[in-house]
Amino acid sequence: MQPFFSELANKTVIVTGGSKGIGKDIALTFAKLNANVVISGRSETALNEALGELHTLNKKCIAVQGDMSDIAVVKDLIDQAASEFGTVDVLVNNAGVNIAKPAMEVTEEDWDTVLDLNLKSAFFASQAAAKYMLAQKSGKIINIASQMAFVGYFKRAAYCSSKGGLVQMTKALAVEWAKLGIRVNAVAPTFVETEFTEKMFEDEAFKQDVESRILLEGLSQPQDVSGAVLYLASNLANFVTGETLKVDGGWTTI
Repeated sequence: MQPFFSELANKTVIVTGGSKGIGKDIALTFAKLNANVVISGRSETALNEALGELHTLNKKCIAVQGDMSDIAVVKDLIDQAASEFGTVDVLVNNAGVNIAKPAMEVTEEDWDTVLDLNLKSAFFASQAAAKYMLAQKSGKIINIASQMAFVGYFKRAAYCSSKGGLVQMTKALAVEWAKLGIRVNAVAPTFVETEFTEKMFEDEAFKQDVESRILLEGLSQPQDVSGAVLYLASNLANFVTGETLKVDGGWTTI
């Protein structure tokens, strides 16, 4: 009997926004399993640091710098992964941003910044990856959505809209591509303790509000999200498509 997840060895896994936070933890998880890991990010310094960590686990990893809001960069990322490793097996659309403002203060530029990265880039990355997956007749696309796709929250009108759209996009692509060998799913985390949220949680009132809405003890960790992504990428989830797996500690249950 093969060990769980051993089928992911030598698979090509692309993680957008893979240089920090949740994305880096997801990339490290796949690197440990001997997958070919491709990460993207805006900061060359952060990418190089993350790539160094990946290489301590597995040398079959590369980094591609660029702004995923630029669709030309998105397509180039997918093409570079395919050129380097020959296949595109798993795409994790993780790159995302939030601009926390009251709805009445959100500008058109704010809206476009959030929607272009969180939703538009994920669609075109999926489209570009599907070109290779359709030729292979196999592939997994996993979108990192949010509990904010299901509930509202303060200062997150654009963010909630983008993540709600991402959940619906997951369903639409799953319907179109199911018979063609591509499974499309999403993971919807709650707030996760990372370098991105560290400053947020310095606000004690905000931290207490978040913790009061989570049924389980404490705050979510990056590995909680990585575990869900790993499941959806593996053979254990071969009969799952169009679903969004909430990793929110029970927030949306009530």
